[in-house]
This record gives sequence, C-alpha cells and structure tokens, in this order.
Amino acid sequence: MSKKHKAQSSLIETEDCMLVIVDMQERLFPAMAEKEALRDQVMKLARFSKIVGIPVVVTEQEKLGATLPDITGELTSLAPVPKVDFNCFGCEAFVKRVQELDKRTLILSGIEAHICVAQTALYAAADYEVHVVADAIASRSPENRRIALERMSGSGITITSTEMVIYELLKRAGTDIFKEVLNLVK
Repeated sequence: MSKKHKAQSSLIETEDCMLVIVDMQERLFPAMAEKEALRDQVMKLARFSKIVGIPVVVTEQEKLGATLPDITGELTSLAPVPKVDFNCFGCEAFVKRVQELDKRTLILSGIEAHICVAQTALYAAADYEVHVVADAIASRSPENRRIALERMSGSGITITSTEMVIYELLKRAGTDIFKEVLNLVK
C-alpha cells in the first residue's frame, strides 16, 4: 500500500497501533455505570491484543488502587504506568512508553470517559490517529460518557467498538488467528 493511500485510510493497521487501557482500577471501577459490560469489553481487547501481538499500555491514577486483577492477570508481564495527570500525556513515563513503542495509532479504552480518556484522546489527536472504543469506556454517569463521545467525535477522533477494532485488525476470515479470536466474540 502506498504512503498516500495509507494516509487517507482510517483503518487500523496491526503493525502501527497500540492499546491503551486507562485507569481500570479497583477503587474507581465499582462506581462506573454498566461496569460489567465495560470489564467484558476491555478484557476482550486485552486478550485480542495478546493474540495478535499489539502492544498494550496500562495507566493507574494515583490513590485509586491497583488495576483490576482480571486485567493484570491477562497482561502479566505489563507494568502499569502510574500518573497524577488526567491527560495521560501529562505523565512523562507514559509519554516515554508510547514513544518507545513508536506506533501512530492509539486505541483507547478505560475510565473515566469524560475525564482521563477524553483528555488523553483530545490531546493525542494532534499527533496520533486516535480510536476510542465506545463500548470499552465508561463514566460514573452515562450522561458524562455520552457527552465525552460527542465531544471526541466532533474533534475528529474515531469512535469505534470492540468488535469493529477486532475485525478491522483481523482483515479476513479463515486464518488460524481468526479461528482463535472467534472464541472472544462468540
């Protein structure tokens, strides 16, 4: 594919993306609206990332506890990035990790949609292709989540879903990886 065509494509490419899981922490998670559906979708993304080899960055907001055990159990070799900033890019360790991965597309999931996810997405949009996974983000209030999605979409950020990300990156049926991933989406 030519560079010109790639620049015009809004499809995610496996070799040029990373998954960012924002603040899925023990003290914050219980307050989220539709938290079980949120956990299911973030877990699908984490498992899928392992299968297809997409790097993952996990953040933890200071004083909100550890990342949910389900997630850390799935991503055992991953050290979460601690932060105090709402915008993940305000954290030097996060910026360094993202730069080391050298990918141009961020797939964002986590909490809270209208605070850390939105600020990170809006900031990153200047330098990255940003895809926010709508069914893998949440806020305490569904209204705040809705407003965050509207604002991000209005700012040119791609709003997507877990299955859209999975199938977009798979590109085709009938492969061994497709067969392995089918268990995630059934």
